[in-house]
This record gives sequence, structure tokens and C-alpha cells, in this order.
Amino acid sequence: MSSSQSGPVSKNARAVAAKLVDRVERDGAYANLVLASAELPARDAGLITELVYGVTRMRRALDHLIDGFVSDPPDLTTRNLLRIGAYQLHMLDTPAYAAVSETVEAAPRRQRGFVNAVLRRLADVESAWPTEAVRLSYPDWMVERLEADLGMSEAHAALEQMNQPSPVTTRPDGYVQDRASQWVAELVDPQPGEKVLDMCAGPGGKATALARHLATVVAADHRPHRASLVAANAAKTGASLAGVVAADGCQPPFRPHSFDRVLVDAPCSGLGVLGRRADARWRVKPDDVEELALLQAKLVQAAFNLARPGGVVVYSVCTMTSAETAKIDQMVAREHPGAEAVPIDDTRWRPQGRGALILPQDHNTDAMFVAKYQAPHHAGSGQ
Repeated sequence: MSSSQSGPVSKNARAVAAKLVDRVERDGAYANLVLASAELPARDAGLITELVYGVTRMRRALDHLIDGFVSDPPDLTTRNLLRIGAYQLHMLDTPAYAAVSETVEAAPRRQRGFVNAVLRRLADVESAWPTEAVRLSYPDWMVERLEADLGMSEAHAALEQMNQPSPVTTRPDGYVQDRASQWVAELVDPQPGEKVLDMCAGPGGKATALARHLATVVAADHRPHRASLVAANAAKTGASLAGVVAADGCQPPFRPHSFDRVLVDAPCSGLGVLGRRADARWRVKPDDVEELALLQAKLVQAAFNLARPGGVVVYSVCTMTSAETAKIDQMVAREHPGAEAVPIDDTRWRPQGRGALILPQDHNTDAMFVAKYQAPHHAGSGQ
């Protein structure tokens, strides 16, 4: 626990955290946006942030602990206070007297006796978990899917790592970007003077990184507000982009075979970035994976039509499911037999079919999959 969490805190820190968690739970607000818009007392900002992210992330495990001591489901506000108390007791190792007394103080007066009774019992119980999905606090389908795709050991290690706070990495130009995303941009490897397209560029991290290579970079995103974020981030970082376009990557408004390199950093289930998106594990649905895989395949098909003969197509996603990684590569092998998979000889990456994968536990980064292809040297020969 950091010093900001272990020192004395104001009596309302847990109450502030509870109100913010209420907004995430009741209104469907995003935890990071709720925290960003809140005026947190400087002295308690660290604790409040830890409680909001931690309680949101570990909700299922906390509810399992709480439900052993309640006969009737409490209202959401009371449950969130109990979650905050349980999180301090079982996951922050806050001294019991502080965790209980301060959380009780944050409760509405009519609920203080109930909150006090439950938390005192929780303080004396050892954690016991019926399944790994409950202990790790993820939906059953997500754990089962990653166990099937990665193997049980690697899946559990990845999920465990994403329950830890993610490190913040800032590039020399001031842009905050996970290292694994930076490594994807490195693998695109644009050469000076080449024409490069980032097909799904929002919010602009990879596009602005690519522009540093003195290439002519065009950034596109089908959502106008995401395209505007690319332009804003290019201005902030000083990156010189040749253009920012709001365009559908499946039906791109560019001439066929007009780019030397095309990056498809595709929309995905995001199961590799759950460490930095506390509430995402509760938002993603099982059907999302297959639906997104269909979109990813369309985007990759479009990318091959935009790459010049002998040009490069790079596909990347921040997820770990086989449907969005290895099976997309299998589609490329089937639909573009003339395209050559470029080996990724970088020890930071582990081989995954003809592409490469980073899991969260490998380098304490987001998970990332990447595959790199050289288009056929004669247009049309890859079909």
C-alpha cells in the first residue's frame, strides 16, 4: 500500500469513493472518467482512486465475501460501502479498526449499525473462494475462454496481473502510451518518405508514433470524435500527419494499392487492457468476441486492397482470444496465400501462429497481438 493510502485520511474519503462507485454501478459511468471529473481532496486522492478502481475491479470477489454475512440483499449504496470496507480488509490490508470505523462513519446513519456488524464479521474471516473466476473477480465466460485459448496457467497469470494497477508510461513527446502499443508502432517500421495509413487511428497514439519516422502518415477512424482526438493529440505531440480522416475502414475512401504500409490496429474485445480499464470486464459480453472478429477480418481484407504490391500490412489487437488473433491470421493465410508473413524476431514477443503475442505477465504491459505481412508483389496475386 502506498504512503498516500497508509497515512491518516479525512473522515469522508470512503464516502467520496462510495459516491463515485455508485455512479459507475448505477449510471454505467466509466471509472476513469468519474475520477477524472471529480474534485478529489489532494490528501486523500490516492486512497479514493485506489478504492474506486479496486472495488470496481474486484466487485465479484467482494460480493462473495459480503454475501456470506447478509440475509437480504442491501441497497446499492450500502453494498458499495460494504465493498469498500471488504476491499480494505482483504485486499489492501488496512488495519481492521481503521477500515471498519472509517467506512461506518461514511455510511448513512440508519445503516451504520448494519455496516458495522457485517464489516466486523468480515474482519475475522479468512478469504475462501469457490472458483478461480470468483477469486480473480471476472465473469465465468471470460475466464473459461482464456483458459481454453491460452491454457489455464497462462490465463490465470494474465488475469492476476490485470488485477494490479497498470504502470503509466510516457513517451518522450509527452504522450501517455503503454509500452506494448509503442512496440507495435516499432514493428510497423515505416521508412522515410513512405506513405502510411493507420486505418483505426483513434485516439492517435500509434499514428503520432509513426509520424516520428519521417513517413507521410494518414490517420483514419470511422468515428468522427475519435478522428478529432487524433488531430488534437497530433497537435499536442507536435506530430506532423498528412491528414486525419473520418472514414469507414471497411469501405475506405482511398485508391487501391496506394499505401506503402497499412496498420490495422483493430477494434477488439480489449481483454488485454482490463488492468487499466477497471470496469471493462463487466461491460464486454461473450458475443462481442465473434462480432468483433468478423469486423477485424473485413478491416484486414480492406487493408490488403490498400497496400501496394510488395507493401506491408500490420494487424494488431489488445486482446488474447484466439478468435481475434490466431484465427485472423488463419483467414489471411486462406484468403491471401500470396502474402508472406514477416517473422517477428523480437524477444519481447512470444510466437503465436505466424504472429506474436505479449501477455500482461510478460513485461507488466497490456496484452497485445501483432501479425505482419508483406503483400504479394503483383496486385491481385494474393486472392
